[in-house]
Amino acid sequence: MSYPMKRKREDEPDVEDVLLKEDRLLDVRQAAALLGVKVSTLYQWRYQRRIPVVKLFGSALRFRLSAIQKLIADSERPALTPDDQDEN
Repeated sequence: MSYPMKRKREDEPDVEDVLLKEDRLLDVRQAAALLGVKVSTLYQWRYQRRIPVVKLFGSALRFRLSAIQKLIADSERPALTPDDQDEN
């Protein structure tokens, strides 16, 4: 069975544009996967206020992609050069 393609309205954004948008919201599993941590770690970081969170109705949590990217960038440490290693 073949389904007809849904026609895109001119005012609808492209799916690729939405997926690449830095301020899109990630659910807990997506954010944990991106950071390479357990979901429980994200809940703990939220409780400790170590990561910004968007709290939706009920208990639904979302994380901004831009906040996750900033957390990664801020956590980056430069590699040691051979000169740095000789000083130790």
